[in-house]
Amino acid sequence: MTTRPPVSTPDPVTTTKNDPEGSGLQAGLKNRHLSMIAIGGVIGAGLFVGSGSGIAAAGPGILVSYALVGVLVVLVMRMLGEMAAANPTSGSFSAYADRALGRWAGFTIGWLYWFFWVVVLAVEATAGAKILAGWIPAVPQWGWALIVMVVLTATNLVSVSSYGEFEFWFAGIKVVAIAAFIVIGALAIFGLLPGSDHPASGFSNLTAHGGFLPNGPGAILTGVLMVVFSFMGSEIVTLAAGETANPRAAVTKATNSVIWRIAVFYLGSILIVVSLLRWDDPAILKDGSYVAALSSVGIPHAAQIMNAIVLTSVLSCLNSGLYTASRMAFSLGRRSDAPAAFGRTTSRGVPQSAILASVVFGFVAVAFNYLWPDTVFQFLLNASGAIALFVWLVICFSQLRMRKIIQRESPEKLVVRMWLYPYLTWATIALITFVLGYMLTDTADGGGRDQVVLSTLVALAVVAFALVRGRLERKVRQDEVTPS
Repeated sequence: MTTRPPVSTPDPVTTTKNDPEGSGLQAGLKNRHLSMIAIGGVIGAGLFVGSGSGIAAAGPGILVSYALVGVLVVLVMRMLGEMAAANPTSGSFSAYADRALGRWAGFTIGWLYWFFWVVVLAVEATAGAKILAGWIPAVPQWGWALIVMVVLTATNLVSVSSYGEFEFWFAGIKVVAIAAFIVIGALAIFGLLPGSDHPASGFSNLTAHGGFLPNGPGAILTGVLMVVFSFMGSEIVTLAAGETANPRAAVTKATNSVIWRIAVFYLGSILIVVSLLRWDDPAILKDGSYVAALSSVGIPHAAQIMNAIVLTSVLSCLNSGLYTASRMAFSLGRRSDAPAAFGRTTSRGVPQSAILASVVFGFVAVAFNYLWPDTVFQFLLNASGAIALFVWLVICFSQLRMRKIIQRESPEKLVVRMWLYPYLTWATIALITFVLGYMLTDTADGGGRDQVVLSTLVALAVVAFALVRGRLERKVRQDEVTPS
């Protein structure tokens, strides 16, 4: 396979506003934008709407599930941060895989990641439309999905600073909401919340109803499968860093802060839920874990409050998903792994073609969700279900090679280092592989086995295409240099 320039050569994707039209992305994101993108990236809508199933399956032991996945994400982000701080680029891990493993790897993981996010666009647009239709039923659900997609597409087309500003406020609302939830819940747990009739319980609910692991230790692994995908999105900050004035410093700061972000927002809020309520409380599944917890302490209109927060999370995910998919398509276009139009920008530094192509596929997927939810759209969901884990695996293998390349060519750029290299990298690879293997034991319809099998088939198809494409390109070059 062909290789890319040495890592010491920066990827020419970020330019200043004085550059010619269409010459590249612009540094339009401010430090406050990137800080909030980094925080919001680990708070997906799945935390609010999906945690109830995990609690019901694993009991208070779901905390161990979240902790295990949290450690996994911290390690992967540390590896990605090492590479991104040394060479910030809009292609992030796809560009690093290209350099470390070969062009086929960068091509494959880049397109798989793009596919993952455009499917997410459809999922989140439908979820947001459902909430909005419940508030204003005069507009049909499909109409709300269309409105949401159009508004956020327009936002991304204006400028990267527009995306950053929207995400700043979306993520800010999520952060404030979870912080308030933790404070209110902690006061209620110790009987200090004014006006609440919730009985002070300390943390007795963690062990009082069948023990900390009421369904046995195996439930921890079941919980891992339920929560692992709610962490997807933490890597977005490394793509966005390429459009800041000081990407190296931004990546370093974001990477170093990932531990406390996961500890506070995930473990902290879930600890509050399983301490306020007994794990088998029917309200956790019926109303959702956060709504049930707020209702238990007497917060009025808890369901509507949480719907508003979930809607904000959905819009945030949509906004970031469109941004992420378009930047990955832009990077692929710049590396000649996608149509050349994807690699061009407007005078405002916006990759317009990449954005429009991503949103068109998103619109098509939304239509599939309404027309064939149990067949075509379910296939798309299953086919993209394990891609997050594939991305993390590629990051691990890329870092194993990139560390040696950086040390050889630009050792001064190792401002972020993976701990205990290479042992923790290999341990992370083993853990991800184990999770993928355990998913194969989930034989439910649309469960882990379906996701791993279909995602693997899609990945193999893309790899095969990349290899055939590379061989044809080499043949064309050989024909060009061979005298007739």
